[in-house]
Order: sequence, then C-alpha cells, then structure tokens
Amino acid sequence: MYRYIYNDLVEWKNSSYRKPLILNGARQTGKTWILNEFGKKEYKNVVYINC
Repeated sequence: MYRYIYNDLVEWKNSSYRKPLILNGARQTGKTWILNEFGKKEYKNVVYINC
C-alpha cells in the first residue's frame, strides 16, 4: 500500500537538520503502519514501543 507521506518521511530522514519525528492525526488512518513500513525499509534496526 503506497502512502504519499512516505516521501516526506524519507526527506525527513535525509535532512541534516532533522528534529525528532512526531506523527499525529486522526484515529485509524495508518500512522503506525506507515512508521513500521518506513522503519523496515529505511533502517537496519527498528524498535516499536506502544505507550
């Protein structure tokens, strides 16, 4: 499943001036899914913590 925000996440990752990532929005819109996919594809190690 493709999400347009994925490109924004890649830009955030590649920025030399990036700040901590906070992703908020409406319930059940795919926030957790996109972050898990982004982590799997763009990083070697990923830790998921559900608070």
